[in-house]
Amino acid sequence: MGKAQKGNMMKIATVVGARPQFIKAAVVSRILRLRAQEILIHTGQHYDHNMSDIFFEELEIPKPDYNLGISGGSHGQMTGAMLAAIEEVLIAEKPDALLVYGDTNSTLAAALAAVKLHIPVCHAEAGNRLGTFENPEEVNRICTDHVSTKLLACTESAMDFLAAEGLSARAELVGDPMYDAFLFYGARAGTPDRHALLGLDGKKYAIPERFYYLTCHRQENTDEEEKLVNILRAMDSLDVPTIYPVHPRNRERAAAIKEEYGLEKLLFCQPVGYLTSVALVKHAEKVVTDSGGLQREAFFAGKQCVTVFDYVVWPETMRGGRNRLAKPDAKDILAKLTAAQTVDPDYRPFGDGHAGDRIACEILSIGERKV
Repeated sequence: MGKAQKGNMMKIATVVGARPQFIKAAVVSRILRLRAQEILIHTGQHYDHNMSDIFFEELEIPKPDYNLGISGGSHGQMTGAMLAAIEEVLIAEKPDALLVYGDTNSTLAAALAAVKLHIPVCHAEAGNRLGTFENPEEVNRICTDHVSTKLLACTESAMDFLAAEGLSARAELVGDPMYDAFLFYGARAGTPDRHALLGLDGKKYAIPERFYYLTCHRQENTDEEEKLVNILRAMDSLDVPTIYPVHPRNRERAAAIKEEYGLEKLLFCQPVGYLTSVALVKHAEKVVTDSGGLQREAFFAGKQCVTVFDYVVWPETMRGGRNRLAKPDAKDILAKLTAAQTVDPDYRPFGDGHAGDRIACEILSIGERKV
Protein backbone atom coordinates (compact mmCIF):
# COMPACT_ATOMS: atom_id res chain seq x y z
CA MET A 1 0.00 0.00 0.00
CA GLY A 2 1.45 3.36 -1.02
CA LYS A 3 2.47 5.88 1.62
CA ALA A 4 1.13 9.42 1.69
CA GLN A 5 3.51 12.05 0.37
CA LYS A 6 5.07 14.36 2.97
CA GLY A 7 3.93 17.91 2.22
CA ASN A 8 5.39 19.27 -1.00
CA MET A 9 8.60 17.25 -0.77
CA MET A 10 9.64 15.35 -3.86
CA LYS A 11 9.13 11.62 -3.64
CA ILE A 12 12.09 9.62 -4.93
CA ALA A 13 11.99 5.86 -5.43
CA THR A 14 15.42 4.23 -5.06
CA VAL A 15 15.94 0.64 -6.19
CA VAL A 16 18.82 -1.49 -4.87
CA GLY A 17 19.53 -5.19 -4.96
CA ALA A 18 23.25 -5.95 -4.68
CA ARG A 19 26.06 -5.13 -2.26
CA PRO A 20 27.71 -2.32 -4.27
CA GLN A 21 24.34 -0.59 -4.53
CA PHE A 22 23.82 -0.74 -0.77
CA ILE A 23 27.13 1.10 -0.29
CA LYS A 24 26.23 3.86 -2.75
CA ALA A 25 22.72 4.18 -1.31
CA ALA A 26 24.19 4.63 2.18
CA VAL A 27 25.95 7.77 0.94
CA VAL A 28 23.19 9.27 -1.18
CA SER A 29 20.15 8.38 0.94
CA ARG A 30 21.68 10.07 3.98
CA ILE A 31 21.78 13.35 2.02
CA LEU A 32 18.64 12.89 -0.07
CA ARG A 33 16.37 12.30 2.93
CA LEU A 34 17.17 15.75 4.28
CA ARG A 35 15.33 17.30 1.34
CA ALA A 36 13.04 14.66 -0.12
CA GLN A 37 10.91 11.64 0.71
CA GLU A 38 12.69 8.48 -0.36
CA ILE A 39 10.98 5.15 -0.96
CA LEU A 40 13.60 2.42 -0.78
CA ILE A 41 12.91 -0.74 -2.78
CA HIS A 42 15.13 -3.79 -2.27
CA THR A 43 14.71 -6.39 -5.01
CA GLY A 44 16.32 -9.15 -2.95
CA GLN A 45 19.01 -9.95 -5.54
CA HIS A 46 21.52 -10.32 -2.66
CA TYR A 47 19.42 -11.77 0.08
CA ASP A 48 21.18 -13.50 3.00
CA HIS A 49 22.49 -11.83 6.17
CA ASN A 50 26.12 -11.60 5.08
CA MET A 51 25.24 -10.41 1.59
CA SER A 52 22.53 -7.88 2.52
CA ASP A 53 21.34 -7.39 6.11
CA ILE A 54 24.76 -6.68 7.57
CA PHE A 55 25.28 -3.86 5.05
CA PHE A 56 22.04 -2.17 6.06
CA GLU A 57 22.99 -2.51 9.74
CA GLU A 58 26.62 -1.36 9.49
CA LEU A 59 25.99 1.50 7.08
CA GLU A 60 22.84 2.60 8.90
CA ILE A 61 20.77 2.45 5.73
CA PRO A 62 17.05 2.91 6.45
CA LYS A 63 15.05 -0.30 6.37
CA PRO A 64 13.61 -0.86 2.87
CA ASP A 65 9.99 0.18 2.41
CA TYR A 66 9.62 -2.80 0.09
CA ASN A 67 11.61 -6.04 -0.06
CA LEU A 68 10.60 -7.93 -3.18
CA GLY A 69 12.47 -11.15 -2.33
CA ILE A 70 13.47 -11.90 -5.93
CA SER A 71 16.71 -13.83 -6.46
CA GLY A 72 17.97 -16.77 -8.47
CA GLY A 73 16.94 -18.00 -11.89
CA SER A 74 18.24 -16.95 -15.30
CA HIS A 75 18.87 -13.33 -16.23
CA GLY A 76 15.55 -13.21 -18.07
CA GLN A 77 13.59 -14.81 -15.25
CA MET A 78 15.08 -12.53 -12.62
CA THR A 79 14.77 -9.33 -14.65
CA GLY A 80 11.19 -10.13 -15.70
CA ALA A 81 10.06 -10.88 -12.16
CA MET A 82 11.69 -7.67 -10.89
CA LEU A 83 10.14 -5.60 -13.68
CA ALA A 84 6.62 -6.76 -12.81
CA ALA A 85 7.08 -6.31 -9.06
CA ILE A 86 8.73 -2.88 -9.30
CA GLU A 87 6.01 -1.68 -11.66
CA GLU A 88 3.37 -2.48 -9.01
CA VAL A 89 5.26 -0.47 -6.39
CA LEU A 90 5.75 2.51 -8.71
CA ILE A 91 2.06 2.56 -9.63
CA ALA A 92 1.15 2.54 -5.93
CA GLU A 93 3.72 5.12 -4.81
CA LYS A 94 3.67 7.49 -7.81
CA PRO A 95 7.19 8.86 -7.25
CA ASP A 96 8.47 12.00 -8.96
CA ALA A 97 11.68 10.26 -10.01
CA LEU A 98 13.50 6.94 -9.85
CA LEU A 99 17.14 6.55 -8.76
CA VAL A 100 19.13 3.48 -9.80
CA TYR A 101 22.80 2.56 -9.42
CA GLY A 102 25.23 0.60 -11.53
CA ASP A 103 24.52 -2.29 -13.86
CA THR A 104 22.63 -5.13 -12.17
CA ASN A 105 19.40 -6.80 -13.27
CA SER A 106 17.69 -4.73 -10.56
CA THR A 107 18.95 -1.55 -12.29
CA LEU A 108 17.61 -2.48 -15.71
CA ALA A 109 14.26 -3.79 -14.43
CA ALA A 110 13.63 -0.63 -12.42
CA ALA A 111 14.59 1.68 -15.27
CA LEU A 112 12.28 -0.10 -17.72
CA ALA A 113 9.39 -0.11 -15.26
CA ALA A 114 9.77 3.61 -14.57
CA VAL A 115 10.23 4.85 -18.11
CA LYS A 116 7.11 2.98 -19.28
CA LEU A 117 5.19 4.82 -16.53
CA HIS A 118 6.70 8.17 -17.63
CA ILE A 119 8.70 8.51 -14.39
CA PRO A 120 12.08 10.25 -14.91
CA VAL A 121 15.03 7.91 -14.33
CA CYS A 122 18.33 9.04 -12.77
CA HIS A 123 21.19 6.60 -13.38
CA ALA A 124 24.14 6.94 -11.01
CA GLU A 125 27.37 5.36 -12.28
CA ALA A 126 26.27 5.93 -15.86
CA GLY A 127 28.54 5.62 -18.89
CA ASN A 128 30.83 2.75 -17.92
CA ARG A 129 31.60 0.53 -20.89
CA LEU A 130 33.53 -2.70 -21.48
CA GLY A 131 32.97 -2.84 -25.23
CA THR A 132 31.35 -6.29 -25.35
CA PHE A 133 27.83 -7.65 -25.16
CA GLU A 134 29.22 -10.94 -23.86
CA ASN A 135 29.05 -9.36 -20.42
CA PRO A 136 25.42 -9.21 -19.20
CA GLU A 137 26.06 -6.12 -17.08
CA GLU A 138 27.14 -4.26 -20.23
CA VAL A 139 23.67 -4.84 -21.68
CA ASN A 140 22.08 -3.59 -18.46
CA ARG A 141 24.12 -0.40 -18.30
CA ILE A 142 23.70 0.54 -21.96
CA CYS A 143 19.93 -0.02 -21.94
CA THR A 144 19.57 1.87 -18.66
CA ASP A 145 21.61 4.82 -19.93
CA HIS A 146 19.53 5.16 -23.08
CA VAL A 147 16.18 5.35 -21.25
CA SER A 148 17.39 7.59 -18.40
CA THR A 149 16.59 11.27 -18.01
CA LYS A 150 19.76 12.06 -16.07
CA LEU A 151 23.07 10.28 -16.50
CA LEU A 152 25.32 10.77 -13.48
CA ALA A 153 28.86 9.71 -14.35
CA CYS A 154 31.70 8.88 -11.95
CA THR A 155 34.63 9.68 -14.25
CA GLU A 156 35.75 11.57 -17.33
CA SER A 157 36.08 8.30 -19.25
CA ALA A 158 32.41 7.53 -18.57
CA MET A 159 31.50 11.00 -19.87
CA ASP A 160 33.47 10.24 -23.04
CA PHE A 161 31.57 6.99 -23.61
CA LEU A 162 28.25 8.80 -23.15
CA ALA A 163 29.33 11.49 -25.62
CA ALA A 164 30.24 8.81 -28.18
CA GLU A 165 26.67 7.49 -27.91
CA GLY A 166 25.11 10.95 -28.32
CA LEU A 167 24.07 11.25 -24.67
CA SER A 168 26.11 14.27 -23.55
CA ALA A 169 23.08 16.52 -23.12
CA ARG A 170 21.76 14.27 -20.34
CA ALA A 171 25.12 13.61 -18.66
CA GLU A 172 26.75 15.21 -15.62
CA LEU A 173 30.10 14.41 -14.03
CA VAL A 174 29.39 13.95 -10.30
CA GLY A 175 32.17 11.70 -9.03
CA ASP A 176 32.01 8.25 -7.49
CA PRO A 177 29.80 7.67 -4.41
CA MET A 178 31.94 4.61 -3.66
CA TYR A 179 34.82 7.00 -2.99
CA ASP A 180 32.56 9.02 -0.67
CA ALA A 181 31.72 5.82 1.21
CA PHE A 182 35.34 4.72 1.42
CA LEU A 183 36.33 8.04 2.98
CA PHE A 184 33.35 8.25 5.34
CA TYR A 185 33.29 4.66 6.58
CA GLY A 186 37.03 4.06 6.30
CA ALA A 187 37.59 5.97 9.53
CA ARG A 188 35.00 3.78 11.25
CA ALA A 189 36.47 0.54 9.92
CA GLY A 190 39.64 0.85 11.98
CA THR A 191 42.37 -1.78 11.87
CA PRO A 192 41.92 -5.50 11.15
CA ASP A 193 42.45 -6.45 14.80
CA ARG A 194 39.03 -4.92 15.51
CA HIS A 195 37.43 -7.48 13.22
CA ALA A 196 37.12 -11.26 13.08
CA LEU A 197 36.46 -13.71 10.27
CA LEU A 198 33.68 -16.26 10.42
CA GLY A 199 34.95 -19.49 8.91
CA LEU A 200 32.89 -21.76 6.70
CA ASP A 201 32.65 -24.01 9.76
CA GLY A 202 30.99 -21.21 11.75
CA LYS A 203 34.01 -20.57 14.01
CA LYS A 204 35.56 -17.15 14.51
CA TYR A 205 39.16 -16.57 13.41
CA ALA A 206 41.52 -13.66 14.04
CA ILE A 207 42.87 -11.76 11.04
CA PRO A 208 46.63 -12.34 10.62
CA GLU A 209 49.04 -9.42 10.83
CA ARG A 210 50.05 -9.77 7.16
CA PHE A 211 47.79 -11.07 4.41
CA TYR A 212 46.61 -10.77 0.83
CA TYR A 213 42.93 -10.13 0.11
CA LEU A 214 41.11 -12.18 -2.55
CA THR A 215 37.55 -11.95 -3.80
CA CYS A 216 36.30 -14.09 -6.66
CA HIS A 217 32.62 -14.34 -7.53
CA ARG A 218 32.13 -13.97 -11.29
CA GLN A 219 30.65 -17.03 -12.94
CA GLU A 220 33.31 -16.98 -15.66
CA ASN A 221 35.94 -17.53 -12.93
CA THR A 222 34.05 -19.91 -10.65
CA ASP A 223 31.86 -22.12 -12.85
CA GLU A 224 34.83 -23.88 -14.46
CA GLU A 225 36.79 -25.71 -11.78
CA GLU A 226 40.14 -25.44 -13.59
CA LYS A 227 39.99 -21.63 -13.55
CA LEU A 228 39.13 -21.46 -9.87
CA VAL A 229 41.87 -23.98 -9.05
CA ASN A 230 44.41 -21.80 -10.87
CA ILE A 231 43.34 -18.67 -8.98
CA LEU A 232 43.40 -20.36 -5.59
CA ARG A 233 46.72 -22.17 -6.16
CA ALA A 234 48.32 -18.87 -7.19
CA MET A 235 47.27 -17.27 -3.92
CA ASP A 236 48.35 -20.30 -1.89
CA SER A 237 51.88 -19.99 -3.28
CA LEU A 238 52.42 -16.48 -1.86
CA ASP A 239 54.61 -15.68 1.12
CA VAL A 240 51.80 -14.84 3.58
CA PRO A 241 48.19 -16.09 3.95
CA THR A 242 45.33 -14.99 1.72
CA ILE A 243 41.92 -14.09 3.13
CA TYR A 244 39.16 -15.30 0.80
CA PRO A 245 35.49 -14.53 1.64
CA VAL A 246 33.61 -17.18 -0.33
CA HIS A 247 30.43 -16.30 -2.20
CA PRO A 248 27.52 -18.56 -1.05
CA ARG A 249 26.98 -19.82 -4.59
CA ASN A 250 30.59 -20.99 -4.73
CA ARG A 251 31.05 -22.42 -1.24
CA GLU A 252 30.89 -26.17 -1.93
CA ARG A 253 33.22 -26.06 -4.93
CA ALA A 254 35.79 -23.85 -3.20
CA ALA A 255 35.82 -26.01 -0.07
CA ALA A 256 36.32 -29.17 -2.16
CA ILE A 257 39.26 -27.57 -4.03
CA LYS A 258 40.86 -26.49 -0.76
CA GLU A 259 40.69 -30.02 0.59
CA GLU A 260 41.83 -31.73 -2.62
CA TYR A 261 44.86 -29.49 -3.15
CA GLY A 262 45.75 -28.88 0.50
CA LEU A 263 45.66 -25.11 0.24
CA GLU A 264 46.96 -24.31 3.72
CA LYS A 265 47.68 -20.61 3.19
CA LEU A 266 44.13 -19.79 2.09
CA LEU A 267 41.83 -18.60 4.87
CA PHE A 268 38.33 -19.34 3.63
CA CYS A 269 35.60 -17.38 5.39
CA GLN A 270 32.00 -16.35 5.01
CA PRO A 271 31.22 -13.06 3.21
CA VAL A 272 32.32 -10.06 5.26
CA GLY A 273 30.53 -6.80 5.95
CA TYR A 274 31.56 -3.52 4.37
CA LEU A 275 33.52 -2.22 7.35
CA THR A 276 35.54 -5.43 7.61
CA SER A 277 36.16 -5.40 3.86
CA VAL A 278 37.42 -1.81 3.97
CA ALA A 279 39.77 -2.71 6.84
CA LEU A 280 41.06 -5.68 4.84
CA VAL A 281 41.65 -3.57 1.71
CA LYS A 282 43.45 -0.83 3.61
CA HIS A 283 45.81 -3.23 5.39
CA ALA A 284 46.33 -6.00 2.81
CA GLU A 285 49.70 -6.55 1.17
CA LYS A 286 47.96 -6.56 -2.22
CA VAL A 287 44.48 -7.28 -3.59
CA VAL A 288 43.32 -9.85 -6.16
CA THR A 289 39.70 -9.59 -7.28
CA ASP A 290 37.19 -9.86 -10.09
CA SER A 291 34.96 -7.18 -8.55
CA GLY A 292 34.46 -3.76 -10.10
CA GLY A 293 33.93 -2.26 -6.65
CA LEU A 294 36.93 -3.81 -4.91
CA GLN A 295 39.39 -2.79 -7.61
CA ARG A 296 38.34 0.83 -7.03
CA GLU A 297 38.65 0.45 -3.26
CA ALA A 298 42.17 -0.93 -3.71
CA PHE A 299 42.92 2.15 -5.81
CA PHE A 300 41.47 4.44 -3.12
CA ALA A 301 43.67 2.72 -0.53
CA GLY A 302 46.82 2.94 -2.68
CA LYS A 303 47.09 -0.86 -2.85
CA GLN A 304 48.32 -2.77 -5.87
CA CYS A 305 45.51 -4.80 -7.44
CA VAL A 306 45.24 -7.63 -9.95
CA THR A 307 41.82 -8.03 -11.55
CA VAL A 308 41.02 -11.48 -12.91
CA PHE A 309 38.82 -10.41 -15.80
CA ASP A 310 39.04 -10.04 -19.58
CA TYR A 311 37.96 -6.40 -19.78
CA VAL A 312 38.98 -3.06 -18.30
CA VAL A 313 36.11 -1.89 -16.12
CA TRP A 314 37.69 1.22 -14.61
CA PRO A 315 40.50 2.52 -16.87
CA GLU A 316 41.45 5.10 -14.24
CA THR A 317 42.68 2.34 -11.93
CA MET A 318 45.11 1.01 -14.54
CA ARG A 319 47.35 4.09 -14.49
CA GLY A 320 50.86 3.46 -13.27
CA GLY A 321 50.25 -0.30 -13.15
CA ARG A 322 48.17 0.07 -9.99
CA ASN A 323 45.62 -2.36 -11.39
CA ARG A 324 46.43 -5.01 -14.00
CA LEU A 325 44.22 -7.52 -15.77
CA ALA A 326 45.09 -11.20 -15.47
CA LYS A 327 43.76 -14.43 -16.90
CA PRO A 328 42.53 -17.10 -14.45
CA ASP A 329 45.98 -18.63 -14.72
CA ALA A 330 48.40 -19.01 -11.81
CA LYS A 331 51.51 -17.86 -13.71
CA ASP A 332 49.76 -14.79 -15.12
CA ILE A 333 48.32 -13.77 -11.74
CA LEU A 334 51.70 -14.11 -10.00
CA ALA A 335 53.50 -12.20 -12.77
CA LYS A 336 51.05 -9.31 -12.50
CA LEU A 337 51.25 -9.30 -8.69
CA THR A 338 55.01 -8.82 -8.78
CA ALA A 339 55.06 -6.16 -11.54
CA ALA A 340 56.08 -2.64 -10.57
CA GLN A 341 53.50 0.07 -9.90
CA THR A 342 53.63 3.85 -9.52
CA VAL A 343 51.29 5.73 -7.20
CA ASP A 344 50.64 9.39 -8.02
CA PRO A 345 48.98 10.89 -4.90
CA ASP A 346 47.71 13.86 -6.91
CA TYR A 347 45.80 11.68 -9.39
CA ARG A 348 42.21 11.56 -8.10
CA PRO A 349 39.93 10.61 -10.98
CA PHE A 350 36.96 9.56 -8.83
CA GLY A 351 36.11 12.99 -7.47
CA ASP A 352 36.54 14.83 -4.20
CA GLY A 353 34.38 12.74 -1.86
CA HIS A 354 31.22 14.77 -2.42
CA ALA A 355 29.56 12.77 -5.20
CA GLY A 356 26.57 12.04 -2.95
CA ASP A 357 25.75 15.74 -2.64
CA ARG A 358 25.90 16.21 -6.41
CA ILE A 359 23.76 13.15 -7.10
CA ALA A 360 21.10 14.37 -4.65
CA CYS A 361 21.14 17.84 -6.23
CA GLU A 362 20.77 16.43 -9.74
CA ILE A 363 17.77 14.33 -8.71
CA LEU A 364 16.11 17.23 -6.92
CA SER A 365 16.67 19.48 -9.93
CA ILE A 366 13.99 17.53 -11.76
CA GLY A 367 11.66 19.84 -9.86
CA GLU A 368 9.10 19.78 -7.12
CA ARG A 369 6.08 17.56 -7.62
CA LYS A 370 3.15 19.35 -9.22
CA VAL A 371 0.20 19.33 -6.83
